[in-house]
Amino acid sequence: MKIEDCRKLCDDETIVMTQHLVNRCREREISYDDIKYSISNGEIIENYPNAYPYPACLVFGMSINDKPIHVAVGVGDGKLWVITAYCPNLKEWESDLKTRKAENK
Repeated sequence: MKIEDCRKLCDDETIVMTQHLVNRCREREISYDDIKYSISNGEIIENYPNAYPYPACLVFGMSINDKPIHVAVGVGDGKLWVITAYCPNLKEWESDLKTRKAENK
């Protein structure tokens, strides 16, 4: 998957988020606009071509307030399925926040 695939679908009519995800993002202080902004300006750091039900990827980007976030998305049926969004931590990620630490791979 390419970031362009995600960006083409990063629109209010094509983004799908579950209520569970919305609740989790609220707890994590990540807004819908943060998710859209990070996809529009971010980069794919992991690809999951065999994910079910759609190929997925992990995007590293910045929030509107310049906070690093990861957004996992799937692409299928003309939709961008937001799976999760969170702020990466240094326990699991290297200092670039793009590379998983070896023990977490």
